[in-house]
Amino acid sequence: MIGKIRQKLIGTQPTLNSTAMDLACPLCGRPIPPSQKEAHHLIPKSKGGKATEYLHRICHRQIHALFTENELATHFNTVEALQNHPEIQRFIAWVRSKPNHFYERVRKCVRLRPF
Repeated sequence: MIGKIRQKLIGTQPTLNSTAMDLACPLCGRPIPPSQKEAHHLIPKSKGGKATEYLHRICHRQIHALFTENELATHFNTVEALQNHPEIQRFIAWVRSKPNHFYERVRKCVRLRPF
């Protein structure tokens, strides 16, 4: 038996249409399943950014594992700039061989770890 609150929540959830399923990650180009969709601020909010792009969770986490907020705000504030970085290019080549719903924990870059 489902509770009344849960029934209301299920009834108010939007149904998936073709546009939600056709959303592609601008970084890797693969379709983004709803469970893996995260918004990335091209310029971090702490640096005054407002524009966002939807990315796979793993792509989003990889960006923040490689770059500081200052680097994102000054040098890597477009998808094209991110795609041109050699580390991101290696990551894209690797992640394109994975299923769309694939997620693996991302480790911080060695140069960003505190000593």
